[in-house]
Amino acid sequence: MGQHSERLRDTAEEWTVVDTATPFTGNKTSVRTDRVVMPDGTVVARDYQVHPGSVAVLALDDTGRVLVLRQYRHPVRQKLWEIPAGLLDVPGENPLHAAQRELYEEAHVKAEDWRVLTDVYTSPGGCDESVRVFLARSLSEARGARFEPEEEEAVMEHARVPLQDLVRGVLAGDLHNNCLVVGVLSLTAALAGDGLDALRPADAPWPARPFEA
Repeated sequence: MGQHSERLRDTAEEWTVVDTATPFTGNKTSVRTDRVVMPDGTVVARDYQVHPGSVAVLALDDTGRVLVLRQYRHPVRQKLWEIPAGLLDVPGENPLHAAQRELYEEAHVKAEDWRVLTDVYTSPGGCDESVRVFLARSLSEARGARFEPEEEEAVMEHARVPLQDLVRGVLAGDLHNNCLVVGVLSLTAALAGDGLDALRPADAPWPARPFEA
């Protein structure tokens, strides 16, 4: 097995696409079929979901508890404990602004300290969705009227749970939401490593979903 003296990095690359089609277009996402040239010269079809991208917020209060939501997810037929998250509905939108909006709308909470916790492709073998998971601290109740939830969000439950309880739930196979799993494990690693102040600033570049300042 080879040794890497430099830090590992994912790198941009694009293989030749000789033809593309969009056999399905939904409300927020679509399915695309690309015919891609392989290194040996053969051409194969690759189907994938085209996604606008998402933001998620791991909101940590001053007692070490994480704000979580319980929401029904129809594709998996389960009610999942999650962290606040939402789509990047506006092209070019600053993801921090979207994350602040989601925290307000889903939990009626605001935060004074924001950092980038991690960036992740949720399922790169079949979807181009990229999620930026923020860490939000110095929490307080938001002012003004509460956002009126609709559809699945209308019966959403809220809780604040100690970080270590969530870690145990992830490792026990009790908690499955991608952003929650990535968020709590990344936060645990940051706390055990260089600390939270070493995390990237909230406006750090995001090549997967470039945004305006």
